Amino acid sequence: MSTPLIIVIALIAVLILWVIGTYNGFIKIRNRCDEGFATMDVYLKKRFDLIPNLVATVKGYAKHEADTLEKVIAARNEGSRTSVGEKIEDENQISNAIRQIFALSESYPDLKANENFKELQKKLADIEEDIANSRKYYNAVVKQFNTKCQMVPSNIIAKIFGFTPQPMFTVDSSEERANVKVEF
Repeated sequence: MSTPLIIVIALIAVLILWVIGTYNGFIKIRNRCDEGFATMDVYLKKRFDLIPNLVATVKGYAKHEADTLEKVIAARNEGSRTSVGEKIEDENQISNAIRQIFALSESYPDLKANENFKELQKKLADIEEDIANSRKYYNAVVKQFNTKCQMVPSNIIAKIFGFTPQPMFTVDSSEERANVKVEF
């Protein structure tokens, strides 16, 4: 074998190893993105399951506020779409609805003093903290994945194998960025 042929074979072998390594790197990061979203989904489900109890407790005190409570229930019931982007949108709507319930509770001192309501608020606050932490993790791995999709030369492999940037979990409205006032 001649030296140029050996060099060409070595270069092809290095290129193949690089493609395999880059592809496997994408798979690894994509799986971490999926894991991060699945973990967040578990906490969102826990919050989703708390909503009927919260609404039922508030209904007893604020019967004429049915409009607000119906919005909460509607937001909860719509939260069953499947794509990541749709789930993020649904989650933001549910957050707004819960914010409305707590704003409503400010008008009802008896409700704020109700032990069941206070317990539900505490559980919800704990779940919100878990959701926030899981959002941070999810966004961190999505950032890593998206960076790899966009940087040269790994973006070539991303295009060849159909890896596309994933959506970050962001808050789109200024209303959602406002602090939620939760009092005990």
